[in-house]
Amino acid sequence: MKRGPALALACLLLAGNAWAGAEDEMMGFITEDCISHIGHDFYYSFSKRMRDISRMDFNLVVRERPSARWGSLVTIEYQQRVIYRRFLPPNTVDLQATANEAADLVKAQIIQRKLETLLQDTTDLEKDEL
Repeated sequence: MKRGPALALACLLLAGNAWAGAEDEMMGFITEDCISHIGHDFYYSFSKRMRDISRMDFNLVVRERPSARWGSLVTIEYQQRVIYRRFLPPNTVDLQATANEAADLVKAQIIQRKLETLLQDTTDLEKDEL
């Protein structure tokens, strides 16, 4: 009976499962839930800027809710919390400056949230219980 290859395979599988626990979540996604042309243009400019200025070790969701009266409400979510919200007027032609400003603000908010979680006192509770 040859146990060498089977034992080696079992060790690799166990080591792979232990390593995969820390790397289960995939990062770097910016998902889009936009409806109108304005929302799609904002998303494209925003995601391009975010990829240029950040390592993208997080996920974001860009949502748009259009309104005939007010324009489009654009929100950006990080860890299921809204960190950016703005109305875009219906007659907006060039959204690149607005999207670049939003990307800079979102990056600053993400850095601040990461610092807050690092500095939280979690002696009694785990971070997900707070």
